[in-house]
Amino acid sequence: MSDIPLGVLDLVPISSGSTAADALRNSVDLARRAERLGYARYWFAEHHLNPGVAGTSPAVVLALTASATSTIRLGSGAVQLGHRTALSTVEEFGLIDALHPGRLDLGLGRSGGASPGGPAARPTTTPVVDGRTPNGLRIPPRFSFAHLLGSPRVALQRTLLQQPNAASQDYGEQIDDILALLAGTYRSADGVEAHAVPGEGADLELWILGSSGGVSAEVAGRNGLLFAANYHVSPATVLEAAEGYRAAFQPSDVLDKPYVSVSADVVVADDDETARELATGYGLWVRSIRNAEGAVPFPTPDEARAHVWSDADRALVQDRLDTQFVGSPGRVADQLAQLQEATGADELLITTITHDHADRVRSYELLAEEWRTR
Repeated sequence: MSDIPLGVLDLVPISSGSTAADALRNSVDLARRAERLGYARYWFAEHHLNPGVAGTSPAVVLALTASATSTIRLGSGAVQLGHRTALSTVEEFGLIDALHPGRLDLGLGRSGGASPGGPAARPTTTPVVDGRTPNGLRIPPRFSFAHLLGSPRVALQRTLLQQPNAASQDYGEQIDDILALLAGTYRSADGVEAHAVPGEGADLELWILGSSGGVSAEVAGRNGLLFAANYHVSPATVLEAAEGYRAAFQPSDVLDKPYVSVSADVVVADDDETARELATGYGLWVRSIRNAEGAVPFPTPDEARAHVWSDADRALVQDRLDTQFVGSPGRVADQLAQLQEATGADELLITTITHDHADRVRSYELLAEEWRTR
């Protein structure tokens, strides 16, 4: 499997008892190490109003990390376009590209300022029987985010991210504008030119991120762009996301055939028991996100064990627990190979969170060493 590149997706997690500054320093350190370990790319996510996540601005963290590394590709996974304009996005990444040309991935997502929710399930060509694909990959029941629609915190996030009375631009139109600004071909409806400097002509690799076979997959496909499907966010819909993108794909100047990256939550240690211990806090952390509390600082195993779980709590996180890959290097590499086979992924994006930074670094080290032997 060494011909399938591995990348890193970093949320810049804040562990309990630590600070945002600690989290940022740890992420820059991990990026340096990932570069030495041979990971293909290092992406930062964008999240807001989360006590346990410091990754609020991918462009800022990317600029800091670009100065601390030299060869690894760096990117956003993803910039949330729901509260942004095409111009601000192109100019921000153009600034970084001006000093670090040819190293940036501009990953674009729809969330942030837009109402939560998702499209109805789409049929896939891959049969799923008793929650498994033919090669055994677990595809859990579809999770509903409907309970978030009335969340005061989600409403507050939309209010704080957007200017008063502002409305998000249509996503497809926004992508068209970004492509035009990068190419230097932007024209307003009245025929007025606009040129983003820096930004125009920037050597960026453009990615669309999506969790289903809906708008994001269709926009990525018809524009012939790279696509990242999120098994770690929505494992139930990863197959429809990848298949929806491939069905919509049209060759472009960028790609002559579809190209898909698929993400996975992973914790690796020297043995299965140690890995399970390191991953103990994951369920409580996911619970805080899905309860619309905002991600809590990542707990220690003892802190996580102290939580009294209700049946509702368990139902809230079970699909994510069932699809986190936890164990020895060989076990996790086998699961990643299974994910790659089932989705046809061209590369895999690994996100790992543990309470202690050293354990997170070690997880990526062990995985890289094992993957090279495949």
